[in-house]
Amino acid sequence: MVAGKFKSRTFKRSTVRTPGGVLKRVFTLGRPKKAHCANCSKELAGVARARPNKLRKINKSQRRPERPQGGKLCSGCTRNIMKEKGRSL
Repeated sequence: MVAGKFKSRTFKRSTVRTPGGVLKRVFTLGRPKKAHCANCSKELAGVARARPNKLRKINKSQRRPERPQGGKLCSGCTRNIMKEKGRSL
């Protein structure tokens, strides 16, 4: 009998043949959605798409862009914020 947590449709189901030749049902979590800009909701470029446990193993420079607000805001919104900060000085 399968564990109760695997009965929900959160987990994707696939059949895998083991080295012993037995077919087994495997439950895996789906791929997470792309990161979105906090300001305009546009999809962020250069941000890794992975589950948190896999994301921790990736280098910080590969997780997100190196610019200020990288991984939170898109390049256009970051540019606008920088312009506003420059004008207010």
